[in-house]
Amino acid sequence: MCTVTFSTRRRGYALAMNRDEKLTRPPGLPPARQTINGRTVVAPAEPGGGTWFAVNDSGVTFALINWYAIPAQVAGPPVSRGIVIQTVGAFSTSAAVTRALAALPLEKINPFRLIGIFPGAQEVMQWQWNLRDLAQQQHSWQTQQWISSGWDEAAAQRVRSQTFQQARLQKSAGSLAWLRRLHRSHAPEAGPFSTCMHRADAATVSCTEVAVSGKWATLRHANGTPCLRPPPLVFHLPVKC
Repeated sequence: MCTVTFSTRRRGYALAMNRDEKLTRPPGLPPARQTINGRTVVAPAEPGGGTWFAVNDSGVTFALINWYAIPAQVAGPPVSRGIVIQTVGAFSTSAAVTRALAALPLEKINPFRLIGIFPGAQEVMQWQWNLRDLAQQQHSWQTQQWISSGWDEAAAQRVRSQTFQQARLQKSAGSLAWLRRLHRSHAPEAGPFSTCMHRADAATVSCTEVAVSGKWATLRHANGTPCLRPPPLVFHLPVKC
């Protein structure tokens, strides 16, 4: 389960992702810098490898969420979805991402949705894999949100979308302060459908935020429930052409 919010800004954009997981799952590793094909990428990591979020030095950000609305699963042991962003995280164009995704062993990867933000072209792209087809969709360059939930995806979509639409009416909508408040929100009540999610067996376990403006990308990552405001790790990345 996850919530991803994209917000346009005067000279760039911001994107935040709440990662919701069962409390028995090992925590993710903190972000680290790495060089891939000559580009710098900053991303947290799964203990076994792979990632769910990355930003690179072209100002491009990727976020990966499970697609629970597709109930089908691969036959046999699956390849981790964490390989997806690990494969495409250094790319600066959506065309390169599409080619790389098509070369993955998709038949062994469970359904997913990949969001890619490309500020140079002002593209908001989404790739969807349903075990049969890899579909690509371009969204408008405007504030929007994506939601996944293994508990009840339809209900989570409805409740969190209502919270998001109400938040968009606030005067501060689009600011980083607004984005952070939204991702620690318990509206309408703390539970399985609030943006900052709480269940007896699961919760929002981290929040990762990227702000890209001018020649800099700043990543903030905090392990723990956002409502408790854990101190973040902060990375500043100079953006190159």
